[in-house]
Amino acid sequence: MMRVLGVDPGSAATGWAVVCKTGNTFALEDGGVIRTGKGTRPTRLARLDESLAEIVERLRPEAAAVESSFSGVNPRSGLRLAESRGVILAVLGRFAIEVEEYSPSQVKQAVTGYGRAEKAQVKFMVARLLHLEKTPPADAADAMAVALAHLQAARWKSVT
Repeated sequence: MMRVLGVDPGSAATGWAVVCKTGNTFALEDGGVIRTGKGTRPTRLARLDESLAEIVERLRPEAAAVESSFSGVNPRSGLRLAESRGVILAVLGRFAIEVEEYSPSQVKQAVTGYGRAEKAQVKFMVARLLHLEKTPPADAADAMAVALAHLQAARWKSVT
């Protein structure tokens, strides 16, 4: 069994999910959204650090997959996203967790078979692959998709 933490970084909301793979079956162990709330940027980044560290400590994933930044964001949003990604990578480094990064198109390709799939298609396939009764919230679904992309990539690496 392989357990991967998928993370979809955000400045206000960061999706996370631990997905397990046993044989050819995927299962969601846990997932959700870290909302940093109101306050100064340093306070919000500290909340992200504390929340993600608690998740990693509690669930002990073997590896992590983080979605890389989308280049089409405006400079201010891009800077805030980069700050959040820095916190996320620092937390994962503190716990010595191996990290792989995937672009949005790589995640969509791995989950739906099409690198330009719409968000609704990704959410549908995440629910189907993880045998969920209903589609998860957007940020959590994105994190689940990132974890699935990593598990799919690991599968292809073991074949070659």
